[in-house]
Amino acid sequence: MNKVFLIGRLARDPELRYTGNNTAVASFTVAVNRTYTNQAGEREADFINIVVWRKQAENVKNYLSQGSQVAIEGRLQVRNYEDQNGQRRYVTEVIADNVEFVGSKRDRDNQSSQNNFNNQQINNNASEPTPYDFNEEPSSNSGTDISSNPYADFGSSIEISDDELPF
Repeated sequence: MNKVFLIGRLARDPELRYTGNNTAVASFTVAVNRTYTNQAGEREADFINIVVWRKQAENVKNYLSQGSQVAIEGRLQVRNYEDQNGQRRYVTEVIADNVEFVGSKRDRDNQSSQNNFNNQQINNNASEPTPYDFNEEPSSNSGTDISSNPYADFGSSIEISDDELPF
């Protein structure tokens, strides 16, 4: 059985893309607090990459932003590819079957207005590559740095048939 349940906060805004046959796919990272504290008494978090498909991907992009709290149900996926230097790279991510928006709309609105101020500082940091960066033109307001794309060896687009989609 491969089932994952997570509750956490978005570490960055979701990035929405479309496959060659116009299927929406969104990727984002969720910070999930660990149940224990470190030696300094601080609580640490794990940052988990999430991928969501179709209409739910569009909803995630439209209604969630950095700091939004979510509950995720899905499955763990590990895949690999060969980078430009011939090195085998592995990617572990959660393919979300269900993304629940946690918290009230007021909380999300307050978080959104607070994030507008904080995003200027965060955007100055280098962003990590997204799990599904197809080198396509991003939809509105995507800040993906395509020059750091680990999948550039695969060409300008990756064709995915409906039979290959996870659901």
